[in-house]
Amino acid sequence: MKRIISTKRSIIVAADVPTFRDLATLANAMVDVPGIGGFKIGSTLGMQALASAVNVVRRSFGLHFPIIYDHQKAANDIPQMGTQFADILKKAGVDAAILFPFAGPATQEAWTKACFGAGLQVITGGIMTHEKFLVSEGGYIADEAVEQIYRNACGLGDTHFVVPGTKIRWVRKIRGWLAEELGEGNFVLYSPGLITQGGDITECGQAAGEEWHGIVGSAIYGKPTLEAQRQAAIAATSQIITALT
Repeated sequence: MKRIISTKRSIIVAADVPTFRDLATLANAMVDVPGIGGFKIGSTLGMQALASAVNVVRRSFGLHFPIIYDHQKAANDIPQMGTQFADILKKAGVDAAILFPFAGPATQEAWTKACFGAGLQVITGGIMTHEKFLVSEGGYIADEAVEQIYRNACGLGDTHFVVPGTKIRWVRKIRGWLAEELGEGNFVLYSPGLITQGGDITECGQAAGEEWHGIVGSAIYGKPTLEAQRQAAIAATSQIITALT
């Protein structure tokens, strides 16, 4: 299994901030915080200039610091668009792309292979953190589609997966499917929805297992000062250490 982040557990900072100045402040605040494993850049900055956003983070963390792009949500167009998407991310200097392929298996296969072909890692998700997403919750997406997305991803060679930090029952179910397909210890989980959305780092970490990274956004970047952001990050990473105890 090729890792995106060298450590088994960390906090990934979700940098869903509106400006490059905000991103620079956030990156500076995170320097030397133990347990920060990577940055996740979203579509807000990506639509402005993805390569510039990558460079802002790398100025603080160096050339080899993991940067994940989350298009919110990618892999929902026709299959042929996957190649263009992957090429843009690779040229921007991104290391991995998050895909949520709700548009079906043809798009999932094409976009996953395009990302791998461009030299990107893929992190696949199939269920989101908010209410009224699945049919059983009053939403639009069929419950049974979730399992198909994750099992298909395994068949395509993916070993990195998003699981919802607000829905612990689903974390356990997804982990079980992945263990059946790949074997325990041969995949990595990533969880958004922590803290501000109500997900608990310790509870989610225990459900997700040893290979797990928590994704934390507004609970860090929403703080008013650089020092407050730093302290919020330290509080989050300290919970990672005890998440499996």
